Order: sequence, then structure tokens, then C-alpha cells
Amino acid sequence: MTQRSNVTITALTAAVLSLAAGTAMAQKTASKPAAKTTATAGKNSTGQTGVGINLANIDKSVAPCDDFFQFANGNWIKNNPIPASETSWGSFNELRNRNRVVARRILEKAAADRSAKPGSNLQKVGDFYAAAMDSVAVEKAGLKYLQPHLAQINAIQDVAGVQRYLADPKNIGKGWYGLGVGQDSKNSSVYAVQMSQGGLTLPDRDYYLKEDARSKTIRAAYRTYQVNVFKLLGDDQATAEKNADAVTRLETRMAKASRDRVALRDRESNYNKMTVEQVAANYPNLNIPLRLKESGLSGAKEIIVGQPDYLKEASAMLKEEPIADQKQYLRWHLVESVSSALPKAYVDEAFNFSKVLSGAKQPLPRWRQAFAATDGSLGEAFGQLYVDEDFSPAAKARAKQLVENLRVAYAERIQATEWMSAATKAEALKKLNAFVVKIGYPDKWKDYSALKVSRESYLNNLFAAAEWRTQDNLSKFGKPVDRSVWGMTPPTVNAYYSPSLNEIVFPAGILQPPFYDPKADDAVNYGGIGAVIGHEMTHGFDDQGRKVDAQGNLRDWWTKEDGEKFMTKADVVGKQFDAFSPLDSAHVNGKLTMGENLADLGGLTIAYAAFMKTPQAKAGKSIDGFTPEQRFFLNFAQIWRVNQRPEAMRQQMQTDPHSPGQYRTIGPLQNMPEFHKAFGCKEGDKMVRSGDMRAKIW
Repeated sequence: MTQRSNVTITALTAAVLSLAAGTAMAQKTASKPAAKTTATAGKNSTGQTGVGINLANIDKSVAPCDDFFQFANGNWIKNNPIPASETSWGSFNELRNRNRVVARRILEKAAADRSAKPGSNLQKVGDFYAAAMDSVAVEKAGLKYLQPHLAQINAIQDVAGVQRYLADPKNIGKGWYGLGVGQDSKNSSVYAVQMSQGGLTLPDRDYYLKEDARSKTIRAAYRTYQVNVFKLLGDDQATAEKNADAVTRLETRMAKASRDRVALRDRESNYNKMTVEQVAANYPNLNIPLRLKESGLSGAKEIIVGQPDYLKEASAMLKEEPIADQKQYLRWHLVESVSSALPKAYVDEAFNFSKVLSGAKQPLPRWRQAFAATDGSLGEAFGQLYVDEDFSPAAKARAKQLVENLRVAYAERIQATEWMSAATKAEALKKLNAFVVKIGYPDKWKDYSALKVSRESYLNNLFAAAEWRTQDNLSKFGKPVDRSVWGMTPPTVNAYYSPSLNEIVFPAGILQPPFYDPKADDAVNYGGIGAVIGHEMTHGFDDQGRKVDAQGNLRDWWTKEDGEKFMTKADVVGKQFDAFSPLDSAHVNGKLTMGENLADLGGLTIAYAAFMKTPQAKAGKSIDGFTPEQRFFLNFAQIWRVNQRPEAMRQQMQTDPHSPGQYRTIGPLQNMPEFHKAFGCKEGDKMVRSGDMRAKIW
């Protein structure tokens, strides 16, 4: 389980649309006899050998026009079983693993340096990592550093006590609801106070509500996890069971009032601006005036409420539910949120539950967990050390040029679009040209001077970091919007689009092979990082991103007719993905994954258009027996290679807006005549959508 901050911004305004989930996203597909293909692997007539595509990954027993995911990745899938400590293994995992090796070397060097200047980033990073690695000290401390926080909960006697606890910005793992500061989606130049649904431990509301066998198994494992943790805290068996049932009852009530993930994607319905007086009247038992006062937000006049019905139920619960049960809920969320910094018995219970939830076979090694905690708590302090060692200015410059090449190609596609009116095209081009591009690492780093870190207690460091993050967030209120901020740390293997900032961001971590290789030909880089760049650009024009204008404001800039045409085309994509079923009785949710699927299709289309302008594409010379166009599509498919455990796959399809990787490969390619031409695919082949079922937007 992961640590959670006590500041939760609404899904509407804090959303960044990332390339990938926390896990990589595909699974092995069945191999079938190969049909004849024009593609052959090997040196071409000039003997030229390429860089960037591993020919050994290709399964030549599969026809590319039958299953291109399997053709491009089949041998890799066969030869790369999932490590016991992972729930999936793919190109994202491989690159993350490579980056973690670099990170571990930096962290161990920092931890060994006892001469670092007190208060410096080096001291904080080194001490944080050293404390996280010191399992002996964690065991010796036991619950010593947790007891003051448990005592604070134990002292609660009434609703007012619960309100005071929730209002204290120093408390973490509070649950109930989220409150924080973020950009106003309809006025992106200012920060607003925002409230949202929250309070659940399981990954999604449906885990509490569905009655299928899998959901019941997870709930049973969750109860065992809760009971065992309460027993570790000193409860006897009967009391532990009673407390576990109370927590689950409260969370189930919250789940019933929560919006599902498809509804949370609707930007307009999750924007409900109210005066503070209205919020206080609508949700009287939350005591929002006290929460604002304790958070330093007394100057706020309005609050953007994400999910009003949920907050109404949360307010009712504070009044109606027994205080004893509410205390156990707070106690559970406190302990569960910091279990990684507690004695091994707590860590083991968390892992035992994750085995059922995600299918993991072994816990991650301690250094991996320590690295993740350090990156999560001191991401930009560590990030400065990371980029000094592992990211060159030349790599940043070339990536920047790729972005600009794709921007030109996107503009041409918008202008050539037949279904869009001139007025809407003008607004779309305005937005495209306004995209801010961030590559590698921030120009202005976060200031961690107020965060105190020592080697005394890993748990205290987590508490201090959580409090610092909260104050850092709350302190934004009333200040000009800081457009220099990053939503990911430099080592992250991912990328994102931020609607309110209208920016596309590519951390140094993803600017590595197989996504980006300075030694590779353009086909490889445009099929890899080019498709990633195009993906993030297209998020500005997906079914939700299109509702935001060039300034990052939630505003409908489309003509009514153009908007309807767009959604008709988008619905074709939705139906295509609804039909994909990687596991028995489990289908991809086309509505939940709509934005990511549109971004994949648009991103690949734009990357290909940009690639066709390169000298390599114009020359048309083969490398390793593959044409430039074929190498482009091969690397696109190979970046999505992955094996995934069934449990993790089911969790992804239930909670994640990203489709499984095999469909992120197959789905867009089935719609692309350029791919069909490159590999000689014909009508009737599985990789070819029939004309009336084919999706084309840009």
C-alpha cells in the first residue's frame, strides 16, 4: 500500500492526463499461424544494421496483419516472465528498473555522505533514504513515534472532536473527503479552494459494492488485513473484528455516495462553485469554516465542490455514525497510510493483502520501497542529483526539436480536417500554439528549506514530508498561479498533459530507450517518443481536454455542430474498445478509457505525419530488412510490450483510464491505412478495420 497525503485535490482541476498507469499495460496474446508478410528481418541489401529495435523480440511465426502486438513482441513476451516482486513486466518496467539502478547509486552515495551541509538537499535526501533503509531502527522504535498520533484520535469524544481532527492540516491519513488548493478550472489564472470525494481504502467504489466472486474475495482479504492490523495495535480478536467491520461499514456508505470513475471524467459536472456560506450550510457537520481557518484559508470566499452528493453524505455521517466507529476509521486510515514505515509485521500484512488485490508474489526489496518514498517525499531535491548524472543538455535539445516538429504536423492535420469548421479550427490552432513544453526537469526547483529530515525516525520523516506537502499546497492560495510547477519528478517514466496549465511535460526518466534513443534512426524515435509526444498533445483535444481553451479555462470553444461531429467520431473509438476482452468476463471500458484511447490514436497519427517529413522517410531505405515506415510502427508496438498478472489486469480495467497495452497497440493500428500499407494488410485481415467501422479524427 502507498502513503497518501492528507491534501486531495478534486479530480476535475488536479487531473493530469498521463501516458501510462503506475504499472505497464498489456498482457500476452495468443499466437496464431503466420500469414505471408512483406516484412522480413535481417540485414538489407546494403548490410545496414539498425539501432533501437531489438529484432529478437519479434515473433515471425505470427503475421503482422493478424496480431501486430504479438508479431512485434511475441518472443519478448515468451522470454520475459514477470518477476515475483512485480505485478507486471514490460518496457515501462524495464526502463524504470534501469533508472532505479542509477537512482540507487545516487541515494546510497548520499546516505553514506555524513559531511553534507545541514539543511542541504544532499543532507535531506541522504538522511531520508538512510532512515528508510534502517529496518533495525524501525523495529526497535515499534510504535513509539506513532503513539502521539494514536493518542490524538483516542482523545476524541464527540463530533466537535472529529471536526477538529479533520481540520488540523498536520494530520495525515484522515480520509472522509479531500480539500486543497488548485487552479480554478474556469479561471486558470487564480487558485481556488477545492473539495472532493474521498475516504476509501480500496482502489475504487465498486470494490465495496459488486457481488461477483472476485470482489467478495478481495473484501474478505481486506477484512483479514484490517483485523490483523488492529490486533497488532493491541486489540483482542473480538474487538479487532468489530473495529474492522465498523471501518468497512463506513467506507461502504461512502462508496455508495461516490461517483464512479466514468462520471469523474466529466469536467463540467465536477465543477460546482459555491460560496463558503453555501458550503457551510449544505454540509454543516463538516465545519468547513474551522477547516479553512486551521488551513490558513480564512480569506477564501468560494469553494469549488467536485461531488456535492458525496459531501452531503459525508456531512450526514459525521452526525449519525457512532463516535467510537469514527475513531476506528481515523485510526485505521492513520496506520494504513504509513504502514511502510512501521515494523515488519505491519508491512507483511499490507503485502499479504496486496497479493490478493494485485497478484504480487513477493514484496519489493527494501531499497526499492525506500527509493519510492524518497522520490515521493523529496522528488525535486533528489531530482537535481539525478539529472546532474543522467540527463544531458543535448538530449533535452533534441527532444525539444521533436516536439516542435510534431506541433507543425498537428497544425497541418487540423487545417486539413474536413469535418471541422474554420471557426473551430482557428481556436484549435490557437490552443496548439499555446502549448507550453517542459522537458527533462524543472527550470525552478521546489524549495525544501522548511522540511526537516533526520536519521532518527523514518516514520517521523514521512509525517514531516506529508505536512510539508500540505503546507506547500495550501500556501498557494492568494498567490499568482505558478506555471513553473511540475506534476512528476525527473526520474519518472511517464509523461502528462495538464489542462489548466495547457502544457505537455516529459520527465528525464522517459527520455531513454526504447522511447527515445539519440543513437537510433528517426523511425525509432518518432514511433517511440514521437507517439508519446503526440499522445500528450492530443489530450488537449480528447473528449475532455477539448473543453479547455488555450488559456487553460474550462470553456466550450467548439461550434455546436463540430462538437457533435467530434463526439460521433469519438464514440466509434469507444465502441471499438468496449469489444476488447483480455480476460474471461472482463472487458475494456470504452467510456473510462476514452481520453487515453483518443490520445493514442491521435498521437500515433501525428507522429507518423511528422516522421514522413524526415530525410529517412523520404529516402525510404530499409534497415535490418524493414522499411522506415515498418520500423516506425515496430517501435510503437514494442514500447507497449508487457506481461501482466490477471489480478493486476482486472484491477487496471476497473480503475485505470488506460487500456491494456496490447489494445493500445492493436486499437490505433487497426484504424490506420498507413500501417496497413506498410505491412501489406488487406481487407479482412484482423489488423484492418472495415471502412464503415474505422475511426479517423485527425
